[in-house]
Amino acid sequence: MNKKYEIEKGAPLYGATVFSTGVNFAVFSRNATKVTLDIFENFYDKTPCHSFEFDPNINKTGDVWHIFIKGLKSGKYYTYRVDGPYDIDNGHRFNPHKSLIDPYAKALSGKFNFDDEAMYSYFKTEHNTISEVDASQLIKGVIIDDRSYDWEGDKHPRTEFKDTIIYEMHVSLFTMNKNSNVKNRGTYRGIIEKVDHLKELGITAIELLPIFEFNQDELIRTNPVTGELLKNVWGYNPIGFFAPTGNYLSGDQTYGMRIGQQVFEFKDFIKEMHKNGIEVILDVVYNHTGEGNEMGPTISFKGFDNSIYYLLEKNKRYYANYSGTGNTFNCSHTVVKELIIDSLRYWATEMHVDGFRFDLAAILGRDSNGKWIGDMSLLKDIADDPILSGTKLIAEGWDAAGGYFVGEFPVGWAEWNGKFRDCVRKFIKGDPGQVSELATRIVGSPDLFYKYGRRPYHSINFITAHDGFTMWDLVSYNEKHNFPNGENNMDGANDNYSWNHGIEGETRDIKIINLRKRQLKNFMVILMLSQGVPMILMGDEFAKTQRGNNNAYCQDNETNWLDWSRKDSFRDIFRFFKKMVNFRKNHHSLKRAHFFKSEDISGNGVADITWHGTKLNKPDWSQDSRTLAFMISGEDFSDDSPNDNDIYVALNSYWEPLWFELPKLEGKKWYRVVDTYRNYGDDFLEEYEEIKDEKYLVMDRSSIILISKKFKKEK
Repeated sequence: MNKKYEIEKGAPLYGATVFSTGVNFAVFSRNATKVTLDIFENFYDKTPCHSFEFDPNINKTGDVWHIFIKGLKSGKYYTYRVDGPYDIDNGHRFNPHKSLIDPYAKALSGKFNFDDEAMYSYFKTEHNTISEVDASQLIKGVIIDDRSYDWEGDKHPRTEFKDTIIYEMHVSLFTMNKNSNVKNRGTYRGIIEKVDHLKELGITAIELLPIFEFNQDELIRTNPVTGELLKNVWGYNPIGFFAPTGNYLSGDQTYGMRIGQQVFEFKDFIKEMHKNGIEVILDVVYNHTGEGNEMGPTISFKGFDNSIYYLLEKNKRYYANYSGTGNTFNCSHTVVKELIIDSLRYWATEMHVDGFRFDLAAILGRDSNGKWIGDMSLLKDIADDPILSGTKLIAEGWDAAGGYFVGEFPVGWAEWNGKFRDCVRKFIKGDPGQVSELATRIVGSPDLFYKYGRRPYHSINFITAHDGFTMWDLVSYNEKHNFPNGENNMDGANDNYSWNHGIEGETRDIKIINLRKRQLKNFMVILMLSQGVPMILMGDEFAKTQRGNNNAYCQDNETNWLDWSRKDSFRDIFRFFKKMVNFRKNHHSLKRAHFFKSEDISGNGVADITWHGTKLNKPDWSQDSRTLAFMISGEDFSDDSPNDNDIYVALNSYWEPLWFELPKLEGKKWYRVVDTYRNYGDDFLEEYEEIKDEKYLVMDRSSIILISKKFKKEK
């Protein structure tokens, strides 16, 4: 406790970096006048065992404050106190009474308490007045030394983007239900225990909702139905961009957070996923932080240099709010760009992550005035970064300020295709005027992505995601039912393009249940047969329901937990999903690296794709049409791929059965693979059935898939 440490100048190497002789600390602040580093023996201590004030003439290079403490080892805890002007009208919120978290901390300890007045740099009753309440928060950075971690020769699966099938999931919600039957419920280890399910389904990558440290107890609302306190379960309010959250640790979480065990459990998790051939993509949030608006707490960035890290309004006491969460990170500033790229590099190199999905990524493409600059922005820097090369980069191409830039991202980016989602939903629902656009979505959305350097697989196709209805709720509810969120049902999207098929919510009517199941299978047919990269929402494979809640971000309960009993009760849906995934994997014509040309490429007299309606070569593009058929040639490839089966698909969203004429084949016959109207086991055939007629009756609200096979003519 009384040990004296020798200090040296140190180097401008961000974070707390452990060397054999000591630890180097460095942080950025351009406008600070004084920086103090506090070291703590225990994570629960309120008083530091050592404090080091940085000498600006020695411990500063440019705008980076740094110091080296000889003899200090990992396992200690640290915070900063930073002095400077408290002038909110000019964007400065320095307060030397507040403990700050290092933006580069690799792990955090303790729990956040946003009710603690010490976490705020101002007096809540007098916003203009600096608070002198001494910071008593228990959140501290952990000095981590993970240099000796044994990766056991870990190798990235390196699944090609065109071959990727994504499963979007939440670490805790995946196994939190008791009927998951895992030992470590709601944890990284819980996913490992369920890896056989992921492999059985056949996905190649999991996309985790945010795992950066966040405060899950920040909400003050209660569920008006149950009275329980609501939680920020999704985690879209990050506190640190380098620290994996301790919320998903196994065993005693308090102890785990105390020693930074979350770093090592996360690495174990990545290693095990890779051993099973599954890539891990992180949903990352760099567009805003958990510090909120001008009324929010001071945790890190506000206290280090508020005017640098955040986009401020003309009256600089207020924050620009393109994120819809109170603040917007200043992603066009050089220092912030460096922070974000350093974070991405850390997760890619030190944590072996395979890719990133960027929440509200449109914000990263705006300049300091909020204008979209695309190829001139941080987005281009990320795509061109030599260390991030080879990782999968996926953008959510819109933001909360009305910016919608899908298809406009720099080369190297894939993008969530919201237009695919909406069009497919409308078509399956039976809305008019969707057929022409549906054809465009099925072939990889060339209207969005057919430009220099872009490919079909840059379209991430999805029908459901974490925000919105689950697929089962999409066919079970006409309206959202978000009252348990405590926002008077005002939150969540209103335009869901959903249909309850006759009864709102759950029902015992077997006809409605069967129709809903059929619609799920129709969704899956389109998703798996479309060019691009398909993404499945966690639980859709066995009809997960959230009881009509389309914004379950705050429901850490059975509403949101995956109910594993449904894997048995909806075994027909699960079987169909995994069969469709496998079908896609086995047919490279569904995973093309180039867009269709609607031309005869191979010289066999058949175009790479042909469009039909109920009549051959006569697709009905009219406003009233609710049918579409197409044939993908198995021989027309522009990338030297081997021949495949021809694939014929007929989609009937009309409410009556319709006869579809089948394309004529030379030296081949058609065989049925899928008919979504058929019952369990017959809807997807193990042994394909020869079609002897020249037409096929596609039942109401149904889809079929046929494949061609060659045959020898009798002499």
